Amino acid sequence: MADHVTVLFFAALREQIGLDSLSVAIPPHGLSVTALRDQIEGETPSIAAAFAEQPRLRVAINKTLGTFEQMVHPGDEVAFFPPMTGG
Repeated sequence: MADHVTVLFFAALREQIGLDSLSVAIPPHGLSVTALRDQIEGETPSIAAAFAEQPRLRVAINKTLGTFEQMVHPGDEVAFFPPMTGG
């Protein structure tokens, strides 16, 4: 039986996708952020299009910067956002 992660979208991604968040079913043992990204891109064309326009996406897992190789588990919060600039 699968459980869920909460996926959040920020900045330009949120505007392009038209969603703030999404609940995604994942296997109980978890999966990598890359596999999660592939899964949501396959299920939602607007996400695939937005991700294609942002090739340098960043990810945070449970509010901590992460990598696309990291594992996520049921109950986790995964946020995707474009690189930030500032001054």
